[in-house]
Amino acid sequence: MTTAEISLSADEARRVALSAQGLLGAPDRRAGVRGVLRRLGAVQLDTISVLARSHELIPYARLGAVGRTVVESAYWTGGHSFEYWSHAACILPVEEWPHFAFRRRERRARGHRWHILEDRDRACAAVRDRLKADGPLTTTELGGGKNGGEWFDWSETKIAVEWLLDTGEVVCTERRGWKRVYDLAERAIPDELLHDDIDDHECIRRLVAQAGAAMGVATRADLADYHRLKGEQVEAVLPETGLVPVEVEGWGKPAWADPAAVETAPRGRHRTTLLSPFDSLIWDRPRTQRIFGFTHRLEAYVPRPKRIHGYFAMPLLSGGRLLGRVDPGREGTTLVARQVSMAGRKAVAPMARALWEAASWVGCDEVRVERCDDAKLAEALGRALTGDSGEEPGAEAGVAASAGAD
Repeated sequence: MTTAEISLSADEARRVALSAQGLLGAPDRRAGVRGVLRRLGAVQLDTISVLARSHELIPYARLGAVGRTVVESAYWTGGHSFEYWSHAACILPVEEWPHFAFRRRERRARGHRWHILEDRDRACAAVRDRLKADGPLTTTELGGGKNGGEWFDWSETKIAVEWLLDTGEVVCTERRGWKRVYDLAERAIPDELLHDDIDDHECIRRLVAQAGAAMGVATRADLADYHRLKGEQVEAVLPETGLVPVEVEGWGKPAWADPAAVETAPRGRHRTTLLSPFDSLIWDRPRTQRIFGFTHRLEAYVPRPKRIHGYFAMPLLSGGRLLGRVDPGREGTTLVARQVSMAGRKAVAPMARALWEAASWVGCDEVRVERCDDAKLAEALGRALTGDSGEEPGAEAGVAASAGAD
């Protein structure tokens, strides 16, 4: 691998990453939600809904209080996206359909994912026929998803349609009531994209290049994690991606950058916002620690007595740094900060702004803090939320940034 000729300080790398993720600089409101999706290349889905579902929180973090119905419409109408396996179950720009041919072939060659059907051909044919005759359908509309047992006690129909999804004959075109809506790929994917003739090497090359652009600067492990590739797959295509080797202060590992991201120092206004734990800025915990010096763990599946920061703790981003976290909830028209932690007084005003903006977005007109891990900061936050600190609680979020300082 070519020796790095570009050196970045830790702060420069952090700003590059924020800019690449759309969290530094003026938000591109004209491109909107679809622009955010194209920029990130993948928006992770998850069943948890606290303030909103994670795929709604991603554009909110970048664009502000864009309407939630606008978000759903942008994702699921007009054939602009599809759902498939990337970092996890993700919404992907429809232009990336050809890039995942390698994964569809891999699933096909494996022969099954979790379940084996004795007569898969018959079950799959039945699903194809229903979709062809009746158009996009949920599993329930196809005949039901479960046999009545445990979580993965899938019906024959569910196994068949998920197999067809894995292998590319069927595509998920939207989520309706959190249920996947399936359609035939030949009907849902534009003709110019509906092909699997790109070989595995080229698929992976494109995905690594896309991941590099979405992250700005990344290690080999970062590039692999973005679309859940293998390290050796990334290694094999790196010289052809157009990414350039860089050395980042304190990283201790080789890194690569999107040349456009390091050509000029990122400038603009930092976003102050609460981040979903599934946001692509922070979904890779080792990368989050390396860039922000911030350790974060989703505790939704941790037994309640062992939780430290709460069920769905959302990190606070302000001034290009992670300054705290809050575990939010809603009670009627009140946003409840069930648990708050902050990195000192500097985080108080940004936390208040972020809480009020989130409250307004989800239709709440009050904010209540239940618990804060520092009594003095709790008192200061209470004053900031009511405007008693001298700063309007709903003031414009954001901190100016330049090439030299935050």
